[in-house]
Amino acid sequence: MGTGDDSAPKPEGAEQEPPQRVMLYSHDTFGLGHLRRSRALASALTAYNPNASAIILTGSPVAGRFTFPEKVDHVRLPGVTKLPDGTYISQTLGLDIDQTTSLRSGLIQTAVEQYEPDLLIVDKEPTGFRGELLPTLEWLSDRGTTRCVLGLRDVLDEPTVLAAEWERKGATIATERFYDQIWVYGPRSIYDPTQGLPLSQETRARIHWTGYLRREVTDVAETPDTPYVLITPGGGGDGQAMVDLVLEAYELDPTLRPNAVLVYGPFLSGETREGFEARVAKLDGRVTAVGFESRIESLFAGAEGVVCMGGYNTFCEVLSFDKRAVIVPRTIPRLEQWIRASRAEELGLVRMLDEDRDGMTPQTMVDFIRALPTQKKPSQAGANGLLDGLDVVVARAAALMAEK
Repeated sequence: MGTGDDSAPKPEGAEQEPPQRVMLYSHDTFGLGHLRRSRALASALTAYNPNASAIILTGSPVAGRFTFPEKVDHVRLPGVTKLPDGTYISQTLGLDIDQTTSLRSGLIQTAVEQYEPDLLIVDKEPTGFRGELLPTLEWLSDRGTTRCVLGLRDVLDEPTVLAAEWERKGATIATERFYDQIWVYGPRSIYDPTQGLPLSQETRARIHWTGYLRREVTDVAETPDTPYVLITPGGGGDGQAMVDLVLEAYELDPTLRPNAVLVYGPFLSGETREGFEARVAKLDGRVTAVGFESRIESLFAGAEGVVCMGGYNTFCEVLSFDKRAVIVPRTIPRLEQWIRASRAEELGLVRMLDEDRDGMTPQTMVDFIRALPTQKKPSQAGANGLLDGLDVVVARAAALMAEK
């Protein structure tokens, strides 16, 4: 399996590259996915060209807990919180959501005007959070010196839901008007996230599938000396059900091995975590837990297998570190994780624990964990041919900025 139809030329020696400024917009209203993807892209782009620098605009409240390469920095936008009904509130400033959005929008435009990027990469949201990017996109369009790219993960949502969302946000119009290229961070052979969107043929011709973004251990963390299964719900904000099921499995079967290392994620609520901690303490060391690990790549690299949700970054890590994995995808508020996990299971890359098909019972989880050693590794299903994303992004970025 290859990465699709992308054939970007590989640029020649990095020493010939001129100074370049890259800005990445990552709205980050929930979870870690957008920030971690942007950090991976910025790291690759600056590693390729020693004269390049990058700034990430992010709303993530935990951005400061990550390390960034020497030529990569970040600007923290005022945070917002997504409520269960899908609406948003400001996190801390005592401003209503309109005021917060206006403040964020002004900060974004000021940063762009001062930094004057050669390339702007926008993650997932063509108009930004609640349209906050539109004034900046208009300004850049009039100025004409910055190339703009819309970066999309491999799966966004089911097509009819996505089309309605983009219509409501004016995202289709913005994509047609403001973006020089669209990069899909996955292989075309897996999924087309734009299916169902009313994009013109001219705009579709600007879509390039890069392949998945390969991850590496860049900042080593300590890992257990004994075999372990890594349990990770990503950011953790919607991972309570999966963590609960894993703990129930170890509580049900005292002989269940390997032991588990559980990373709650920074967004699992404190009260919920306290309850989990009490249960972990009763498992005689068979499960150990930490709240947040910014260097989780080390834990992936050392694991015998992985039980996880189906977020984009976690899936990239499963493939990159060639780990046997059980994915327990969320289905609310989006079907994104279920679509990704079910397609990956079809291709033999992972196993999916599907509530309707398998049942979300402790015994089911016991059986899935026990079966991990007999699963095929992703590499046996061709995963290595799906991981060219960072190389393709570096090549495309260099070619696009050379057109200025």
